[in-house]
Amino acid sequence: MLNKAFFPGKYIQGVGALDELPELIRLFGKRGLLLGSSTVLQKLLPESGLNIQDNWLSTEQFGGECCETELTRLAGVIAERQCDVLIGMGGGKTIDAAKIAADRAGLPVIIVPTIASTDAPCSGCAVIYSDEGIFESGCLQKSNPAAVLVDMNIISKAPARFLVAGMGDALATWFEARSCITTKSPNSCGGLSTLTGLSIARLCYDTLIKYGASARIAAEQQLITPALEHIVEANILLSGVGFESGGLASAHSIHNGLTELPETHRYYHGEKVAFGTLAGLHLTDAEPDEIDTVYGFCEQVGLPTMLAEIGLENASTNKLMLAAEKACAPTQPIHNETGTITPNIVFHAMLAADAYGQQRKQQGKALAKI
Repeated sequence: MLNKAFFPGKYIQGVGALDELPELIRLFGKRGLLLGSSTVLQKLLPESGLNIQDNWLSTEQFGGECCETELTRLAGVIAERQCDVLIGMGGGKTIDAAKIAADRAGLPVIIVPTIASTDAPCSGCAVIYSDEGIFESGCLQKSNPAAVLVDMNIISKAPARFLVAGMGDALATWFEARSCITTKSPNSCGGLSTLTGLSIARLCYDTLIKYGASARIAAEQQLITPALEHIVEANILLSGVGFESGGLASAHSIHNGLTELPETHRYYHGEKVAFGTLAGLHLTDAEPDEIDTVYGFCEQVGLPTMLAEIGLENASTNKLMLAAEKACAPTQPIHNETGTITPNIVFHAMLAADAYGQQRKQQGKALAKI
């Protein structure tokens, strides 16, 4: 099997990065179509000062779910508008829909994330959900985005919970890449990880541990600090390249299983991935010190460490087993872990992660009373 790594064509991050959009559209085509959420179209674009009255850019509101119904609708819009560049501006599902729609239409895509909540912007793959928001499948594009624009003015104004969720998504990157390299399992590029991909995955983890707490404080105050910029880069670029070129394993599979339970739907992708990472550490018999470090990080930045924190406080055995079975479907990357992984093993790993999180919380309360 060949070693493979994929990257976006351009990555531009900083204050005022959105100003680069007109030049990028001219670089890749003549007329752009911007797919954005209602917040993007009604607030962020008008506030940006971009002049979109010169026939170089039209806009279309995203339907809210990256599902086949929406993708079919977007195919018709692209054909009708006769655009030659697609821009996806918004959160993870808007971005995924833009990537898939552009790929199907044979167009270059420029991604402008408005929140740093997932590693979707830089990757050449996306997730398709049902109309009801249940995970259905991963979808590979022929190439990664032509460009990714990350404007810190926009990112810094988003609620801090989005940044924290992005850290949860990024947290899985190193551990899943490590599992794939151990078992010589293929990454999301269809090959084995390169040293570059593995090193970026490790840098992602180290950056989270070093700057995560400071970045959360900055985000809560809407301050653009070096720590915030480092974490935004980790959430979007390092995790995006790291997961794709490193590979996926248990954390994202457990996330996918959790989406089967309606109680989890109000929680963000990265929040569920964070719990999947903790369960994955128990599943893979990680070193106790490493487990404690990761739990401590999650507690410090506000990521879930217990089932109750993703809506499953009173979940029945049958419900949790349903999630475990979904996580172990034949196409899920949990099988990139060492050994034979079964729903029962995953079920026990989720319970172990929850119990450990509960114990740490109780110990913290006891210490606070001393």
